[in-house]
Amino acid sequence: LVPQTSGQVEITNRGLKRILKRTVGENRALWSDKLEDALWAFRTAYKTSIGCTPYRLIYGKACHLPHEIEHKAYWALKHTNFDLRTAGDHRKLQLNELRDQAYENSLIYKERTKKLHDDKIKNRVFNVGDQVLLFNSRLKIFSGKLKSRWSGPFTIAEIYPYGTAKLIHPDGCNFKVNCHRLKNYHGGDLPSLEILDVTTFPKDN
Repeated sequence: LVPQTSGQVEITNRGLKRILKRTVGENRALWSDKLEDALWAFRTAYKTSIGCTPYRLIYGKACHLPHEIEHKAYWALKHTNFDLRTAGDHRKLQLNELRDQAYENSLIYKERTKKLHDDKIKNRVFNVGDQVLLFNSRLKIFSGKLKSRWSGPFTIAEIYPYGTAKLIHPDGCNFKVNCHRLKNYHGGDLPSLEILDVTTFPKDN
């Protein structure tokens, strides 16, 4: 599965990377040793988009962390005396209800996210024939080089619904991009971004 083709996979990977950065410290070569802990933290953390933790979505109950086990002893004892078939049917019903609720929560979350995104797009008005610059979000940093994060200019050939445009490069190639990566080009040289040598970066305290 290619992360760039799946927004959910990309979001998950970004969350795991954020957790790993906080746990590995300076010795980043040992990130694989912390991966299991990072996965556990990710799966037991509350997710706003679904309204619960991934752990609960799978198992139908909250995760009892080690320091909570002693306090949950009575909870465990109280649930040991039950009929397995009845308990199984009840658990399936709970899981179905939980997943239906998580699905509804995800739709609401996506709609809110889309509205915020569309509000930003509406502030930028582009027309066919406009010259624009394209923001390069995957800029490769080379030490000691000057490079702009904006490339172009390109000419807008077509505007599509939902904030997408087709660009034409002077060499003849064309491609589609999201309009939130564009800005109007008014002529002149592109602003340069100075990239310092990574060896000169101060260490984080």
